[in-house]
Amino acid sequence: MSEHQPANHRCGAPVSGEPARRDWRDTLREATDLALLGFALALAALPVLTLAPAVGTASAALHQRSVTGSWPDARTTFARFGRALPAGLAVSAVGLAVAGVLGADLVALATGRVPGGGPALAVTAVVGAALLGYAGLVAVAVGRTGGRGWRAAARAVARVCPARPGTWAAASGVCCLAGLLAVLVTPIAVPILAGYALAALHAVATRRPVTQPEAP
Repeated sequence: MSEHQPANHRCGAPVSGEPARRDWRDTLREATDLALLGFALALAALPVLTLAPAVGTASAALHQRSVTGSWPDARTTFARFGRALPAGLAVSAVGLAVAGVLGADLVALATGRVPGGGPALAVTAVVGAALLGYAGLVAVAVGRTGGRGWRAAARAVARVCPARPGTWAAASGVCCLAGLLAVLVTPIAVPILAGYALAALHAVATRRPVTQPEAP
């Protein structure tokens, strides 16, 4: 090998200006981080009414990771969760109530307890999927403002979704697929699935942001 060859060639490093290639260790590290995020989300959501603050905090962590390349420290995460609690508790109550009503409707239609049959069941299922996609995009928007601002995020997403049906449909697909897998996999894997689903929602929304300006 020539003595005049650049040092980075001699040691096998990429030439300056070339992007570093990701190997299996980077992929494994990313997968582990998302799994840990899912478990942290599930643990924070155990009281049920803390579901929205937990999702908002996890979404904010994912957003920070995508912007800065690093995860927030524990102090920042706990501070975000604490600030998200007051409004998040009400959001959780509303979301759970809506989910309960839709679930009851689906069960009643599927078992024939109310009239409507297949067409009504299909319409209700589509409405439920659309609401799931909307909620997923709201969670992404909240993550971009530090885990807070549910009302502003809900309004912003409600304006944008009809204008960008492809993004809305993709988010709905992510949520429905996550729900289906949650039924099929072992319960211990459900938190891992939550981390991956939230990351997928961020990926869907990245190409076409559906949120208000970021909070400082």
